[in-house]
Amino acid sequence: MRISLRVQGRGAGVSPTNRFERIDVEWDGDFLDDEPDLLDRKIPTIYLKDSSRSMISYNDSPDISIKAGVSPYRGCEHGCCYCFARPFHEYLGFNAGLDFESQILVKPQAPSLLRQELMSRSYEPQTLAMSGITDVYQPIERKLELTRRCLEVLVEFRNPVGIITKNHLVTRDIDLLKELARLNAARVDISVTTLDNALSARMEPRASAPHKRLLAIEACARAGIPVGVMVSPVIPGLTDHEIPAILQAARRAGAQYANSIIVRLPGAVQPIFLDWLKRHFPLRSDHVESQIRQMRNGRLNDPRFFHRYSPCGPRAEQIESLFELHKRKLGFVASPKLDISHFRRPGQQMNLFP
Repeated sequence: MRISLRVQGRGAGVSPTNRFERIDVEWDGDFLDDEPDLLDRKIPTIYLKDSSRSMISYNDSPDISIKAGVSPYRGCEHGCCYCFARPFHEYLGFNAGLDFESQILVKPQAPSLLRQELMSRSYEPQTLAMSGITDVYQPIERKLELTRRCLEVLVEFRNPVGIITKNHLVTRDIDLLKELARLNAARVDISVTTLDNALSARMEPRASAPHKRLLAIEACARAGIPVGVMVSPVIPGLTDHEIPAILQAARRAGAQYANSIIVRLPGAVQPIFLDWLKRHFPLRSDHVESQIRQMRNGRLNDPRFFHRYSPCGPRAEQIESLFELHKRKLGFVASPKLDISHFRRPGQQMNLFP
């Protein structure tokens, strides 16, 4: 029996068994009857040193546009209940539930490792994504500034970067992003899933509130940094009706382009999300789950290439049509393609005769 906990300030209420572990510990229901306070508790965040020897991770999936990414952190304290990155924590010996958002691995050597890899002659200049898996502007970044120091390296090399975040903290680094933006080598995508502060606080408990994310869009736009809105993930029966309002608010704030992904629930994310749904929306949970299944041929996720991000059926078509209609009406443009031609290694002499 998997006990659902009322954990303060966390998105997950369960910790699914790590698929790679043979031993699992579960709470005893009878014991908890005598100790109800254990069900309602705080879980502190623990930061662990990550001794990785490389910073750039590469992806060869045919249905994901991000081919290379950089992140100083593994795990994410934002605690989004739907986060598709949760199963990656299982490779580290943790669970995808509460461990993912409370056991954060930190790469203290991230800036120097990144610089070392960019200096290597084997590195092929390309756009590097930040927050392709976990948010590089999660709360601990305010103190450690590892993301900022990595950006300083990218500015030094003039290497393009694409940032996706739910945190207003990205505005702290506008000075660096402006330098890259002058070379058409930076873009920022702000994820806005809902405009409802109460829903956001339940669904993404330690991410910036929706109005703060809109302020981040406004600040980036004012600074001349290409900025867009990610209406992702769209949860049918829960947030899909907000698509027009989110797009309108983001456009008003200065977003130039917009993208969207309908929620997908791979592996261990399924029990976490469904438990969250039942705890917070008990009367709507069955309806929301049914709509997700309608778009995945009766399943909660389709892991096949070219199907993972492409739900099917009338309900999916309705959501996608709604998004595209309002995207066109509001005058959003295509997402920018960044320029890698300005890449230079420090000390590299410019070629006057290309």
